Amino acid sequence: MASFMPSRADRDRAPVKAVLGPTNTGKTHLAIERLCAHSSGAIGFPLRLLAREVYDRVCKIKGEANVALITGEERIEPPNARWHLCTVEAMPSRPDLAFVALDEAQLAADPERGHVFTDRLLHTRGREETMLLGSATLEPMVRALVPNVEVVSRPRFSTLSHVGAKKLSRIPPRSAIVAFSAEQVYAMAEMLRRFRGGAAVVMGALSPQTRNAQVAMYQAGEVDYLVATDAIGMGLNLDVTHVAFAGLSKYDGHRHRRLTTAEMAQIAGRAGRHHKDGTFGTLAGMGSRSSDSGPEFADEEVYAIEEHRFPPLTRLFWREAEPRFDSLTTLIEDLERPPPRAELASAPPAIDLAVLKRLADETDVTSAVRGRASVQRFWQVCSLPDFRQQGAETHARFVARLWQDLRQGYLGADYVAQAIAQQDNPSGDIDTLQGRIAAVRSWAYITQRPDWVMAREEMAARARAVETRLSDALHARLTERFVNRRTTVLMRKAGGDASLLPVRISEAGAVLVDDEPIGHLDGFRFVIDPLARAADRKLLLAAAERHLPGILTARADDLIAAAAQPAGLALENAALTWNGLPVARLEPGKSVLEPRLRLENALGLLPARQRPLLLAALDGWLAGRIGADLGPLLRLIEAARATESGPDLRALLLRLVAGGGVLGREEAALERLDSRQRDMLRRLSVRTGALDLFVPAILKPGPIALWCRLVALRGETPAAPPHHLPPVVAAKVPPAGYRRAAAQAIRVDMAEKLLQTAHRRRIAAAGKRYPLDPALARSMGLATAGYAALLRAAGFRVHMARPLAEAAHGPPAPPMWDWRPPRAAPARLPTALSPPPNGAFAALAELMR
Repeated sequence: MASFMPSRADRDRAPVKAVLGPTNTGKTHLAIERLCAHSSGAIGFPLRLLAREVYDRVCKIKGEANVALITGEERIEPPNARWHLCTVEAMPSRPDLAFVALDEAQLAADPERGHVFTDRLLHTRGREETMLLGSATLEPMVRALVPNVEVVSRPRFSTLSHVGAKKLSRIPPRSAIVAFSAEQVYAMAEMLRRFRGGAAVVMGALSPQTRNAQVAMYQAGEVDYLVATDAIGMGLNLDVTHVAFAGLSKYDGHRHRRLTTAEMAQIAGRAGRHHKDGTFGTLAGMGSRSSDSGPEFADEEVYAIEEHRFPPLTRLFWREAEPRFDSLTTLIEDLERPPPRAELASAPPAIDLAVLKRLADETDVTSAVRGRASVQRFWQVCSLPDFRQQGAETHARFVARLWQDLRQGYLGADYVAQAIAQQDNPSGDIDTLQGRIAAVRSWAYITQRPDWVMAREEMAARARAVETRLSDALHARLTERFVNRRTTVLMRKAGGDASLLPVRISEAGAVLVDDEPIGHLDGFRFVIDPLARAADRKLLLAAAERHLPGILTARADDLIAAAAQPAGLALENAALTWNGLPVARLEPGKSVLEPRLRLENALGLLPARQRPLLLAALDGWLAGRIGADLGPLLRLIEAARATESGPDLRALLLRLVAGGGVLGREEAALERLDSRQRDMLRRLSVRTGALDLFVPAILKPGPIALWCRLVALRGETPAAPPHHLPPVVAAKVPPAGYRRAAAQAIRVDMAEKLLQTAHRRRIAAAGKRYPLDPALARSMGLATAGYAALLRAAGFRVHMARPLAEAAHGPPAPPMWDWRPPRAAPARLPTALSPPPNGAFAALAELMR
């Protein structure tokens, strides 16, 4: 059992210096300077994340090979390390260290961990210098317990002022809101997400890495608000200008009580860093005004916080730091031994002692705990921290299972690897990830024990890697739930004024404000991000209307340039599209081949001077497309307007144009044309077939599809042929460019090919009846019935052979054909093809009648 008093050798060392004062006095910075000024040393911190933060700073000064980080869950110990950054529980007891410092020493009065801080305060010394850092309330205890101590008081660098209660919506940027339960933290963060774009979240239940990531997000200005539990008061260096208390009471594990003024000051002191003043207050409308749980500060509390005047500590918690391990009974007796001085008080039962006493009563667990080494090893297992915070009963079961494996020696590497791998799952919600992180932190602590785990370094690396992945996932979940980056950017950049928003467009068409998407351009139409909250929509639309005309002007210039290229645009149904997005609509014009264009409504944001230029460019592209595909029809119209054509040829040409380049011969009245007019037809590439007049260039997929689109604009719905224009299709109503043949339809040029073959056979027969081979028709896909119907329409007549006599044998005779010219059609315009009464050629048709 160790004495609380220092030995003679301790008293002969350099005196102890206690640097005391409120928050923001530079105490930790001073300790780092003194550490680096000595040849070796160690600083003990209350939190792992603080040790890690200072470790990174000292590494930059001394080099990673000379600096060690020692915590319960992580050990980085280079062989020649001389400067050590540790948690208080992991501080090395080495008399050769030249410098030793204890940070936040006033935590010796903490019911849970105070006895550890008290032991370090009494017994841990540096060879050349020892420094105790803490609150001024610790001064009486330091003077009473540490002989020859030198007390140095440091004033706060900045002023801390009370500003009263504010509504959450009125809390200024760069503020921290402090709550005292996870539910309240989440509620505050959710409200800030709706009002101000979100907040970072800091709680003791988060892993150190997740807390660091959330703090880094706040420090980098990605969010302007921080919601935290009282964990924020323990040494986190933050750029906070205001601290708002959501409440002034908390549950301390035993009862619900009001915070002490020292606790209030520790939290409020996070506001204002260095020489920048800070403020503190409460949130309005967060609860009752009762004396024990009200959200308002009493006048005496405000005075104490602003003037840093707090009741001094009258006792520190103590527990025997070096108990005897003769037996479990002796161990428990020493841990429960009363302190030897009036300034010290017995620590409340901690989780490790509670687990020890529970398991000591279970003979199946402790039956093998015999001898000093075994008792000491069992106590080390019981001292495993309860990272999962599930209470003594649940934690005792975990410790008992661990002891069953450890009492035989080491934990197997496969067993530990499997236990760590079970937690390696980054999916799930916030609470699930917190539970997995707590579990893997237990295994990270276990793997740091050199006498517990085989392949310790490998298993420790695995545990750290899993904790890192889970912490990254938890940080992502917190950010997804509590941060609306778009709203944050809008509030920071605009403050409600859309003209201040810096708007740009990405290559993918996303509209960005400070690289944060607020919507996208669908062609020339601005579409707000569907995830944008309703309160942001007005500002987003205003920003788009203010900034997008310039962007759209540049895009319209690109469209005008594209219209000069043959393949720059496309026609899709009745829309003119650019890169798949509609920019104009086709509407009926003076004729089928002269449609009009109407710009999309989204192009209304373009400057008035640019819209006519764009419309002219699109008209030019459309005219070029019609000229390329339907140029032969345009030439027919031009010829019909010529005076030398005559009325008969003019009427034929106009009907041919109205039929999309196809006209039945019975409707053409060819007998009225003289040789000169017939020669004009040939020069216009009009082919006169046995059944139809047609323009071969029109019977291609592109021209036919374009013709059908243009006709559909005028309310007509011609049957559009398949894109690849097969020779024969199954259709009783023939598509454009086809002729009916029984239950099928055949393309008119293919029909002419079949009929020309039949006429050549007729001529070769020299007036006799002749058979016709249907092989060519079948190769096109035309059935025998359709072939026969086509021949009959062209004037061919079939003569079936007489059937064989009853006793005769042999193949049947083939059908024989002959030809008689079809009867001439009446010399008048067919009623079915009469132009509409209000059409362009109604007057001409009337004159022809």
